[in-house]
Amino acid sequence: MGEISLQDAMQQFLKNSKFKTYIQAIQIEELWETMMGKTVAKYTDKIQIIGTTLFITTTVAPLKNELLYQKDVILQRVNDALGEKTIKEVVIK
Repeated sequence: MGEISLQDAMQQFLKNSKFKTYIQAIQIEELWETMMGKTVAKYTDKIQIIGTTLFITTTVAPLKNELLYQKDVILQRVNDALGEKTIKEVVIK
């Protein structure tokens, strides 16, 4: 029987787990300020992943408008941060 590291075991577990999207959403929240800047992070109310869609919620209309224009940039940055092309769509609410 081959040995496997704890990190590899956890990655295999998460790869097939229903907790994967929850953990990815937490990762995105932690990196959001670095990816998008302090101002965007300050006025972002909620980040959620459902399936392959990233939902970003803000009540600030100018920010919502700006995020709508940056959907492709957000998609690229988030997938780069996750290390895989998990997110296929970004929805700004």
